[in-house]
Amino acid sequence: MKKIKGPAIFLAQFIGDKEPYNSLQGLCKWVSELGYKGIQLPAENLAVFDLDKAASSKDYCDEIAGIAKNFNLEITDIASHLTGQLVAVHPTYDTLFDGFAIDAVKGNPQLRQEWATNRMKNVAIASKHLNLKTAATFSGALCWPFLYPWPQRPSGLVEEAFGELAKRWQPILDQFEENGVDLCYEIHPGEDLHDGSTFEMFLEKVNNHKRCNMLFDPSHYVLQCLNYLDHIDIYHERIKMFHVKDAEFNPSGKQGVYGGFQPWINRAGRFRSLGDGQVDFKSIFSKLSGYDFDGWAVLEWECCIKSPEQGAAEGAPFIEKHIIDVTEKAFDDFASAGTDKDTNKKILGIDN
Repeated sequence: MKKIKGPAIFLAQFIGDKEPYNSLQGLCKWVSELGYKGIQLPAENLAVFDLDKAASSKDYCDEIAGIAKNFNLEITDIASHLTGQLVAVHPTYDTLFDGFAIDAVKGNPQLRQEWATNRMKNVAIASKHLNLKTAATFSGALCWPFLYPWPQRPSGLVEEAFGELAKRWQPILDQFEENGVDLCYEIHPGEDLHDGSTFEMFLEKVNNHKRCNMLFDPSHYVLQCLNYLDHIDIYHERIKMFHVKDAEFNPSGKQGVYGGFQPWINRAGRFRSLGDGQVDFKSIFSKLSGYDFDGWAVLEWECCIKSPEQGAAEGAPFIEKHIIDVTEKAFDDFASAGTDKDTNKKILGIDN
């Protein structure tokens, strides 16, 4: 078995206008002092990382890696959730998702998609330049507005959507293959890939592409009432990344999974800081360790109550406590009879 690496932290939620949150160097110093050993880089914030420059310049990547190393940190992977989202946008969300794009492509869905596709390919190249093996993203969504089957979905609608989704992602996945990097889709509400069934539908459409993998984040499964431990048993061969994020689901007589259009603080399902929610992290770390997961345990902080500073400070020791020093021997080795093949045959009554 392999030991999970960590603790690491996704920087996106902590970037701000003031020090130390307004530069990669300041963030690295801050998280290193908190006890983190790795950082996950967001692809969409120039204050800490220039994706396009990273794809065109190995020297720039060496510089970025050097900043992290100066604070005893490793770069775990590049996270390109907002870019991946723009690979597939249903027209319902055009205006909202334009906010994730550069001004030159806003208001033009085709140009926006082409821009996002090229940037996703740059994630593959930049990951190789940084000697990374995984990258995170969202799948985007073409049929999410039709999640609930009312009005009745026309025959073939879902199949058409997933066929188009696969068509858009196939060349991106091929680019990741060329660069030796696994692309890990975060299974997430709002995306066409939001549970195991939808991941399987997509995987079939991309011909079981070896670079099509998963980012496991149990918080999104708690909010869907999905069994996240069974999920590991089913998909452990495809789980290549792990976001350590907590959540709680407390349904009432007023609301359940859908949340009643309420703000996060008033929803039945909401994200919490590590240890404040309902996720069984002991069982998750045990299962992942048992399946030889050797990636990083990365804190993604989201909480509707606790401050990000407190969440980050508590996150490193929480993850450290849950990482298992996997055993290299069986617990009952002390009682071994030390037999050989001939003795085994004798015990079983097998003639030589």
